Amino acid sequence: MIAFAEIEKRAVERKGNLVPLLHNPLSAKEIAAIPDDRWLSQMTRCIFEAGFNWDLIDKRWPQFETAFENFDITRWVFMSDDDLDHLLKTPGLVANAQKIHSVGENARFISDIGQTHGSAGAWFADWPAGRYMELCLELKARGSRLGGITGQRMMRRMGVDALILTPTVVKALNHWSVIDSEPTSKKAFLGLQTILDEWRAETGHGLNHISQILAWSID
Repeated sequence: MIAFAEIEKRAVERKGNLVPLLHNPLSAKEIAAIPDDRWLSQMTRCIFEAGFNWDLIDKRWPQFETAFENFDITRWVFMSDDDLDHLLKTPGLVANAQKIHSVGENARFISDIGQTHGSAGAWFADWPAGRYMELCLELKARGSRLGGITGQRMMRRMGVDALILTPTVVKALNHWSVIDSEPTSKKAFLGLQTILDEWRAETGHGLNHISQILAWSID
C-alpha cells in the first residue's frame, strides 16, 4: 500500500501549502453540544440537496425551517399522512414525497439514539474514528436516505471528522491503487477503514484532512 506521505506530496505539488486549505472538525465536546433539531435539519438539507440545485435549496432553506417548525424532534416523530399532504402543498418547499417523508423517519432515528446515548450529538461525538466506515453503514441502515455521500456530507458539515467518498476521492483511491472500484459493500467499507487507520497512524491526519488531500492529489 502506498504511504500517505507520497499522496500528500503530490497534493502539495498541485496546490501549494495545504494548511490554510484544510477543513478542521469540531471537538468532541462541541459536537456533543449540538441540539438534536440541528442534526435533523442538516440531515434534511443534505437529503434535499442530493439530485437538486444546491443554490435553490440554500435560498429556500429559511422556508424549510419554518415549514418544519425548526425540526423539533418530538413534533416530527409523530409525522402523519396529513402532515405529508400539507407539506407537499407548502409554498417554498420541494414537493418530493420521499424526501419529505424522510424527516419523520430520521426524527425517529434521532429519538432512538437519544434514548440510548442522551442525544445525537453525544452519539456522534463518542463514535471512534477507527470505526468511521461502520458509522457510515449505521446511517444507511438506521436512517432514511442517509447512505452514500449524503450521510458523509452531513457529518462533515456538522463538524464530525469525516471522509466523503466523492467521485474525486474515489478516483484518487483508484489512482493510487488503494481500491479498484467504488466501495459499496460492508466488506469493502471495512477494508477501506483498515487503510484509513494506517494513514492516520502514519501522518496524524484526521479523516477530514485525508479526504481533502486525496482529492487534491489528482484534482
